[in-house]
Formats: sequence, structure tokens, C-alpha cells
Amino acid sequence: MSLADRLEACHSSVVHDVMKDMGLSIRVLPRTILGLEPWMKVAGPVFTVRGRPDPSLDKHTSLFEWSGLLSKSPAGHVVVCQPQDDVRALFGGLSAEALKIKGVRGYIVDGGCRDIQAIVDQRFPVFARYATPIDIVCAWRAEAFGEPVAIGGHLVQPDDMVLADRDGVILIEGSAAEAVVAAAETKMATEGEMVKAIRAGVDPQEAYLKYRVF
Repeated sequence: MSLADRLEACHSSVVHDVMKDMGLSIRVLPRTILGLEPWMKVAGPVFTVRGRPDPSLDKHTSLFEWSGLLSKSPAGHVVVCQPQDDVRALFGGLSAEALKIKGVRGYIVDGGCRDIQAIVDQRFPVFARYATPIDIVCAWRAEAFGEPVAIGGHLVQPDDMVLADRDGVILIEGSAAEAVVAAAETKMATEGEMVKAIRAGVDPQEAYLKYRVF
């Protein structure tokens, strides 16, 4: 199983806890960035995109450049986009289909999304702040790929790993990812034993003293 698949099997809350115990820097993206549906979950190495509004674009140029963004998105990665835009949808149904076919794991944007039902029907994980029918045509362009982007006061680095689920979106420095995932897997297994003890009627404090998790 790949590291990305192992991370996706973890919970962001557990990853947070083990990173805290390991003394690592905690970077959680704003809680307003949510999955389009509660079941959505994605993990993997990030591919960063930064863009900006540009009303000088014509229709062909904006769509050609947008298709280029999709072309540049690498398989096995999670696209993390800082659009520097609070008006438009920076993702839609056809884009989700294109990325899914390419093998991209998911899409996280500090901005808007549209074609929600089409994306949900494809079961492609997308995390965004809001929905709107307004598109990027003649209005927005990407300006950087694979460079650090700022979201919610945190820098998302090109070598980061990301895990997004119902609890939120958490970033892990690439060099620490293996150790963090291993620690999260161990903690989840221990928590499983704790759950069994609680369900068997063991006193909560007694169970804590045995397993040291809660």
C-alpha cells in the first residue's frame, strides 16, 4: 500500500494528535474549507496552484489556460489551489472528470466550486469554501504551479502531504510523513482496543490508564 493510501486510511484528528505528540508544527487549513459531501476524503502529495483574477482575458485564452492547469496536474497528487479570488468557481464537473481519469486523487481550493452534483456523482473528492455558478471564463488565470501557496495563514509547500476529511484539512511536511503515518496507524490500533474496553464496560479512567489514549 502506498504512503498516500495509508494516510487516507487515517483520520485527520488522529494525525493532528500524533503530530502534536511528536512536537511537529501543526498546519490545519481554515475550517470553512469543507468536502462537498460529508463522505469525501482524500490524501496524498500536494500539487500547488496559485492564480489571480484577470478581466483582460478572452474566452479562448482563459479556457486554454484552464485546460493547461488540468494537464499539468500530476497523477497520484492532490491539487491544492490558492485562486486569490472570492467570486468565481475554481472547479467544476468536467474538470473533475478530467482529473479523475488522469489519476489525480482530489482537489482542494481556498475558494469556490460549481457543478456540485456532477462532481458528487463521480465520487471525486473536492474540498472548497462555497458554491457558485460563476465560472472563470474571461476572468481568471493560473500564474504559478508547484510553488508555495498561502492558505489561512499557513504555507502549503510542494513537498507536503495532505489529508482532508470530515474533521478538516491537515498538512504534513514531506520528510515527516512516513513517521507521522506510522504513528497514526499505531494510535488508531490502540484506540480500537480502547473502544473494545469501553464497550465491554471497563471504567473510562481505568481504560485510559491501560491504553493511554482517549
